[in-house]
Amino acid sequence: MKKISIIIPTYNEEESLPFLYEKLNEIMNQMQNYDFEILFVNDGSKDKSLEMIKGYREKDKRFNYVDFTRNFGQEIAMAAGLDYVTGDCAIFMDADMQDPPELIPELIKYWEEGYDDVYAKRRSRKGETFLKKFTAKMYYKVLQKMTNIEIQRDTGNFRLIDKRCVNALKKMKESERCLKSMFSWIGYKKKEVLFDRPERVAGKTKWNYMKLIDLAINGITSFTTSPLHLATYIAVPTFILLVVYTAYVIAKCIITHTMVQAFQAIILLILFFSGIQILLFGIVGEYLGRIFKETKNRPLYFVNEYNGEKELYDTKK
Repeated sequence: MKKISIIIPTYNEEESLPFLYEKLNEIMNQMQNYDFEILFVNDGSKDKSLEMIKGYREKDKRFNYVDFTRNFGQEIAMAAGLDYVTGDCAIFMDADMQDPPELIPELIKYWEEGYDDVYAKRRSRKGETFLKKFTAKMYYKVLQKMTNIEIQRDTGNFRLIDKRCVNALKKMKESERCLKSMFSWIGYKKKEVLFDRPERVAGKTKWNYMKLIDLAINGITSFTTSPLHLATYIAVPTFILLVVYTAYVIAKCIITHTMVQAFQAIILLILFFSGIQILLFGIVGEYLGRIFKETKNRPLYFVNEYNGEKELYDTKK
């Protein structure tokens, strides 16, 4: 039988896990022609999430877990999942039931038809504010315009990828990760599946706007150098504006026989160019910061235990 691996990053999801466990068991019992492997990546949970996952494994050995030594973040948790799963394909999904397990059979169906990356696209997003929906829409537009690869809009991490994609992603060990962009970058044959995203079944979201902004910056700076070209884009019109403004000042002085207050012109020019310099230095700083982190070549994560066995130290494989 073909083996289906399901990777579930988990951080303080004790309220959602019982619902997820019940639904996954239902799906697996319906699809007995497949061998399933459920891998929870416990990302430093402070509640009873790990204890509950260990209980699930005692009942059913198809449930596995990787326990981090601390909270490393969802992107790193998904990278760890790729290192530990052994299936013919891997499905990423959240633990809060906003990625409905009922969609798993449809993802597998298209995979069996020959698609390497079957991604779930959100048709609607319940329980989210207008601001979050608007900013997400604008982010995908900006990311698409600034990169030279096709980005799937309105998609999260809920998708099925073939083992070929798993192996490709495992080769990408950069510390500043944005899997949404990495899925697009590796290519392969993709298929879209539409769904209506429900509200969380329990608990509260672990995301806030600061984390979302960091994720957006990673998505842009990890896959394009377009922001660095802003120096050129801004310098040319700025020079033209400076020439026009200089001509205007000279013409005004000749025609009206008046003098422009020197200190006012100086202040405006200083503020204008200082603002541009600060913007450009900030962009360069973002890239330098990422270079600094990559040159350290640190492991992406450390594992405390895998299915009850203590891990020694490094990133697996």
